[in-house]
Amino acid sequence: MNYTQNEKIEQVTDETLVVGVDIGSQTHYARAFDNRGRELTRKVFVFHNDLEGFNSFNFWTETLKADNKKTKVLVGCEPTGHYWFSLAKYLKDHQKKLVMVNPFSVKKIKELDDNSPKKTDAKDPKTIAKLVIDGRYSEPYIPEGIYAEIRDLVYSRDRIMKQHNISANRIQRWLAIHFPEYLGLYKRYDAVCGLMILEKAPLPQDIITLGVDGVKQIWKDAKKRGRGVSKDRAETLVEAAHNSIGLEGGIGAKSEFFMLLEEHRLWASQLEAINKVLEEAIRKVSNVEKLLAIKGVGVVTIAGFIAEVGDIRRFKSPKQIQKYAGLELVERSSGKHKGKTRISKRGRRKLRRILYQVMVPLLARNHEFREIYDYYVTRVKNPLKRRQAMMAVSCKLIRVFHAVLTKGMDYDRFKMMTDIHRNSELIAA
Repeated sequence: MNYTQNEKIEQVTDETLVVGVDIGSQTHYARAFDNRGRELTRKVFVFHNDLEGFNSFNFWTETLKADNKKTKVLVGCEPTGHYWFSLAKYLKDHQKKLVMVNPFSVKKIKELDDNSPKKTDAKDPKTIAKLVIDGRYSEPYIPEGIYAEIRDLVYSRDRIMKQHNISANRIQRWLAIHFPEYLGLYKRYDAVCGLMILEKAPLPQDIITLGVDGVKQIWKDAKKRGRGVSKDRAETLVEAAHNSIGLEGGIGAKSEFFMLLEEHRLWASQLEAINKVLEEAIRKVSNVEKLLAIKGVGVVTIAGFIAEVGDIRRFKSPKQIQKYAGLELVERSSGKHKGKTRISKRGRRKLRRILYQVMVPLLARNHEFREIYDYYVTRVKNPLKRRQAMMAVSCKLIRVFHAVLTKGMDYDRFKMMTDIHRNSELIAA
């Protein structure tokens, strides 16, 4: 639920016990206040990150609530890594509301009380509680059901993809050192026909030993056909080995290559497996099939978007998603000075990255989005730079996703083109 500033302040009433908690990996620190900011505790309450600690914290808050004639408890904390997940689940199970304050806000206002930049476990809970009392908080969203599954799968895929790229770079580094000519013979380092040879003869001297007939025999045994396994290709490969400027290697170099190749295949197989599971998972979300009908938008993009946004129905308008992604337009102006407009970048960094990365295939394959992009770049009044235009098109894609997923509308490419006639003043850099 997205509340206005006044609505947040109104939730902190005379009957509310406000508790600020400084989250740690093993130990948490808490202080309690009323709605006027008066502290109701004499010292900081310390509890551990386990069931016994959570139970003691719950008993402490219930005792304070009864002693001070309060009817509800509002707990505030900073989103410190993943350490707050367990506490959030416990508080939800015990009907206590948890809200989040921005770490940036805590850092900025911690000097108000004592005019000191000092940061301690005793000071932070007070600063957090004061922010909650002022209504400067947000309610955390923890996805459930299929949305939680998709988020976990996407995060696992990102980790696997990272390791896959690392192993690929290591293989190319090895080839650049020991057989640099190979990288010029094949468009891809992992070409099937090329790897067949490298598995048997990774070093140039090994390929020379095989000879043209030996290279052709490997392809013949694998029943490979085509230009990539011709006699000319075999002769070119052997000639490149004869003229190689790579460093000579022995058993150590071969062993390293075989281990790198085995590692790369492991990550490739895991990537293939998780892609299948991920595709099955996103199809369980309503109206996803209609998104897949958009040219240039694939499974990975949709999965990444859902993983970051969760249940899109919790957003009343696409503008809230733009702000959530850090694509909100901001400027610094004062008096007669009018600053340049830019995006805030205060939001989900991964969501911005996903929206930016999808622009390349989207603009290449989708005629409607490409025409809108060209319009932003070439219009007479207030033309945008290329990257600015990509951000503007990203916001358009958010509006399309929101309409399709919330209303079940079919993607209408003709309706998309009406965006070209919009007032140019509405889109800024």
